[in-house]
Amino acid sequence: MKKTIVATLLYALAATAIADLNVGVTLSATGPAASLGIPEKNTIALLPTTIGGQKVNYIVLDDASDTTTAVKNARKLIAENKVDVIVGSTTTPNSLAMIDVAAESETPMISMAASARIVEPIDDKKKWVFKTPQNDAQMSTAIVEHMTNHGVKTVAYIGFSDAYGEGWWNEFSKIAEARKIQLVGNERFNRTDTSVTGQILKILAAKPDAVLIGGAGTPAALPQKALKEKGYKGQIYQTHGVANADFLRVCGKDCEGTVLPAGPVLVADQLPPDHPVKKSAMEYVTKYEAAHGKGTVSTFGAHAWDAGQLLNAAVPVALKKGQPGSKEFRAALRDALEGVKNLPVAHGVVNMSAQDHLGFDQRARVMVKVDNGTWKLVK
Repeated sequence: MKKTIVATLLYALAATAIADLNVGVTLSATGPAASLGIPEKNTIALLPTTIGGQKVNYIVLDDASDTTTAVKNARKLIAENKVDVIVGSTTTPNSLAMIDVAAESETPMISMAASARIVEPIDDKKKWVFKTPQNDAQMSTAIVEHMTNHGVKTVAYIGFSDAYGEGWWNEFSKIAEARKIQLVGNERFNRTDTSVTGQILKILAAKPDAVLIGGAGTPAALPQKALKEKGYKGQIYQTHGVANADFLRVCGKDCEGTVLPAGPVLVADQLPPDHPVKKSAMEYVTKYEAAHGKGTVSTFGAHAWDAGQLLNAAVPVALKKGQPGSKEFRAALRDALEGVKNLPVAHGVVNMSAQDHLGFDQRARVMVKVDNGTWKLVK
C-alpha cells in the first residue's frame, strides 16, 4: 500500500513538473484584416518552443476578422485547450470584445491591436489585458506634430466605422484642436466597402490642407485612391495600421508621398546605429526575412513577435510561483507581465506598470513617408 501511495505521489509530481505552457492565439488570417493577421500568424511560427525550460504549445485559431468568432475562439482556447495566456486578436473591435472572456477566466491577454481603449483605463477587467501596438493617442501626437511643422491649418478625417476609426477620431481630434488645427470633416466607411465617393466629395468640398485616413490594412487604400482620383492635391496621412507591403501593393502610385507614424521596425535598417531599438528590431527583421524573403516584414508581424518577447521575459518569473495549467500560474504571469522593465523589442523599449499595460515611450515611433513605392524614414 505504501509503495502504491509513494508511486502515485511521484507520478503526480512528475506530471506537474512537465506541464506544458499553452499559449492560445486568435488572429485575423482571413477577412478584411488578413493583411495584418497573416504576418502575425507567420511570426507565431518563429517564436521559441521552450521558455524558462518549459515546453510551449501555440494553439492558433483564425477569427476571420469577425468579432463574434474572436470571442468564440477565446472561450474555446480557455475551456478546451486550457491555455495559460491568450495572444490576440488582430483588430481593435475583436480585442475589445475578448476582454470580458479574459477577465472572467482570469487569463492574461496580450492584444495585437492598437486602440488605447483596450488597456485604458485599467480596471478589474483590464488589469488582465496587455497590448503590443503603439496607442492611437501616441501616434496621433506624432501626426499632429508633423502637421504643425509643415503648416497644416485645416484637416479632414475619414476612418473606419468601428472602434478603430472612432478611437482614432477621438484621440486625433482632441490633440489637433489643442494645437489649433481646424477640423473641417469627419467621415466614416466600412472595412468591406467598395466605394467612398460620397464621403470623399464632402471632404473635397471642405478644401482641407490635409486628410487623415483612420484605417488599417488594405481597406485603408480605398479612400486614398478615391482622393487621388478626384484630384486632391493636399497632404494625405495614414495611421500605423497600414504599415505593410500589401497596403503599398493595393494603393500603388496613389500612395506616393503619404506620411504616417510607425514602429521603428518598419525602417529598422534606416535607423541610426545608436537608436535604442535598432538591434532588437533588426533581430526580428532578420528572422522573418530568412523565413519569408527579403522585404516581407510588416509592423503587424512584429506585434506578434513582441508578444513573444513579453512572454519570454515574464514566464520564467511566473514559474517561480506556479506551474502552467493552474490559476496560480496565470495570476503570477499577469503580475510578471506588469513588472517587465527595460525590455527592447521590435517596436520599442517596454516598461510596464500597474498604470501602463503598453509600456512604450517616444522610442516606439518614427515618422515615415512612401517614396517610390517603399517606406522611407522621415528625419
